[in-house]
Amino acid sequence: MTVSSKANSEKTILVLHGPNLNLLGTREPEVYGSVTLAEIDEMLAGHATTKGFSVYSSQSNHEGALIDMVQEGAMSSEGLVINPAGYTHTSVALADAIKAYPHPVIEVHLSNIYAREAFRHHSYISPYAQGVICGLGVLGYRVALDALIELL
Repeated sequence: MTVSSKANSEKTILVLHGPNLNLLGTREPEVYGSVTLAEIDEMLAGHATTKGFSVYSSQSNHEGALIDMVQEGAMSSEGLVINPAGYTHTSVALADAIKAYPHPVIEVHLSNIYAREAFRHHSYISPYAQGVICGLGVLGYRVALDALIELL
């Protein structure tokens, strides 16, 4: 899934979604809500445009694909909003890619990971992010985007 609202003079923000987020809207709506990933991406693209930015969004269930996108995004984006989903708690490799990413990063989670199972309380990604937003549902993505734009 990819949404781009690119105009020639706009700076690009990379938005990456980790595993199982393609199921938003149907997977555990009591935890993740009923909004689909396509709706989130469309909302972010529209909001970014009002701020003079464009968004390139992508989702993958595969760790290596997300790492490739982070590495490729280093040259084509000004900042990164990432919901690493389950890889938050397991992927040293994704954390290393984010550590090497030369621009600001905001980590976002729909649910409050600290109010869930204990294994979700640790993030390998957080040490390399300028900020972490969790528990605000879909609003968290917009807050993350606004924070990143302020940092830029």
